[in-house]
Formats: sequence, structure tokens, C-alpha cells
Amino acid sequence: MARFEPCLFSQLPGWNEDDHASALACFRQSAIRMAQKPYTTKTLGVDAAALAIAAKAALDCRPENARSFFETSFQPEKLVPHSGSGFVTGYFEPELVASAEKTDRFRYPLLGRPHDLVEIDDTTRPPYLHNSFRFARRTADGLQEYFDRPAIEAGALAGKGLELAWIESPVDGFFVHIQGSARLLMTSGEVWRISYAGKSGHPFTPIGAWLIENGHMRREDVTMQSIRSWLNEDADRAGQLMNRNRSFIFFQRTTQNDPTLGPVAAASVPLSAGRSLAVDHQLHTFGTPLFVATHQPIAGLGDRFQQLMVAQDTGSAIIGPCRGDLFIGSGEQAGEVAGAIRHAADFYLLRPLGSE
Repeated sequence: MARFEPCLFSQLPGWNEDDHASALACFRQSAIRMAQKPYTTKTLGVDAAALAIAAKAALDCRPENARSFFETSFQPEKLVPHSGSGFVTGYFEPELVASAEKTDRFRYPLLGRPHDLVEIDDTTRPPYLHNSFRFARRTADGLQEYFDRPAIEAGALAGKGLELAWIESPVDGFFVHIQGSARLLMTSGEVWRISYAGKSGHPFTPIGAWLIENGHMRREDVTMQSIRSWLNEDADRAGQLMNRNRSFIFFQRTTQNDPTLGPVAAASVPLSAGRSLAVDHQLHTFGTPLFVATHQPIAGLGDRFQQLMVAQDTGSAIIGPCRGDLFIGSGEQAGEVAGAIRHAADFYLLRPLGSE
């Protein structure tokens, strides 16, 4: 897993230069949620009750006191993996044109959550389902593996009335699935936002790895943009490759209309660009502050990325204690930055004082 090395805030690279007020504003989003319903303590042991106490204090903290708040409420601990280093990627909220009705131009649906999709855990999962499955299909004969991407693309859910909106390109839809949210510019003139509402339960398969293994791309050339270009060149081969990722994502419309914030994510709070972090939610307690420092510059984000972030999201590809996905923001420019992030990084967990 990883070991914890207690350290001083002065040992966090770039801590003194960070915008602590911005980090506090992000943490306060989680604090509002914790005041209503605390999160649950996860495997790495950040105590959710102690975190909720710190979060309550954050609601009364003034922006100019943000640095002092973090330094007096938390103990930093470096997360050291057993081998190698931590690793971060980036994600964003896509923005694309959509229609509320199917037309000749808009033919590819984004689907809402089916009624027969149920969440399962180690106590409710049938023995014949792999222990990685967190979702299943409720049937008269009991819980079964849900339809995967190939089956759904072939029509397994057709006629169920699950279509939330229709878009122009299946490739666009595939990347909306990967990002887990989207801002939809509706043909009616409205702007809709959709966010993650569940998934088929199948493991995420990165198609970039297949492109590398089969000689279509060099590892150093693989970005979100290069994969998209490859998919757009040939519809038939694109469909075959996308179906290799059996995981399928379902969405819901949200009422988060603040353009300065991102979509509502897995931790039930709107994301903050450059401050919200997707983590392995089996390990990290939502709402935990984590300081992330990359080993190399990130184009568009300065010479070094050294910022305090908050665990507010998760993802199928985010596995391990020192693995994170940086939320960059919304729209095309954010996508250009996010798609190129594949960086080694150090992770420092901020453990609330008073927790075990």
C-alpha cells in the first residue's frame, strides 16, 4: 500500500507560495456537505468524524486566516508508495452541443441510470460476481452482472426511456464517460449539466494502453487529444476499440448552475478547478485535504504544480493511495491541459488533529 511519514508544513514543496484561501474555499464545499452528512472513514484511516470537526471550523474561517487554519487543524504526512512514486493525470468537464430530442444530426444518447442497477458491496455481492463489482443488475433470479458497453451499444437498454440528451458523436460520448460529467449546450439555448450517476460495474480498460501495445502510438505520444484523433479517423475501428472498455457510465442532470464551479461529483459537492482531486475512494476519505507536488512542469499550469487539493471525486482508473486525477476545469482549454497530464508526483495527506 503506502507508508506514512509525518512531516512539517515547511517541508511541503511550495507550501508557502500556495493560495491557501483558494484551497479553503474548495474545502468549505466539502465542509457544507459534512455539516449535513459526514463522510465515511476509508482504509487509509483519515477519521471522518475528526474531519467533520475540522470542516465545521472551516466554515467560520476568514480567507486571510486560511493558512493558519490548515496548519493548526491538520498534521501533514507524506504518503510513500512501496515502490516507484505517485502519479497524477488530469480531467475536465467537456462542453458540447446537444439536443433534447433525437434528430438526424444528434443520434447518440447519453443515458440516465437504469432502475434495475443497484449498488453492492462486500456484504451484498453474490459469490459469482468478481469482488471488483460495485454495481449489479436486479433480476427475478437475483443479482446478475450488468450489461456492459458492447451490449448497451447494441441496444440492451433501448426503449427504456433512459436518454437524457442526444449528441453528434460517439467519440464525444466516450470521452464524456471517461470524464464523468459534461456541460451541454442545448439546441434550445439552455445549458444543462450532467454528472455521474452510476456505472455498469465492469473494470475500466484504458484504450491508450491497447494503442501502445499494438504499435499504433508511442507511449510518449499518447494524450487524450491523440487518442481522440485516432478514433475520429475511422468509425468502425473506433467502435471496436471503445468497446474494449466494457465499463459504461450513467448520468443525471444536476442543478449546479454556478459557472465558476465544476460539476457535482462523487463526494456530492461541486468541483473547484485546480483544487479538487479524484482519488481511490476505497482508500481515501472524501473531504481529506491532500497536497500534491508534481516532479515536472505541467503545460499551462506553471513550472511546478504544487497545490493543496481536496479529495472530492473518484474514478475507475484511479487505483492506489498515491494516484490522483487533477480537476482542471471546464471547456476546451481545460481539456487541452488535462489531456496532457501524466506526471510523477508526491502526495502529502493532511490528517485532522484529534484523529487516531
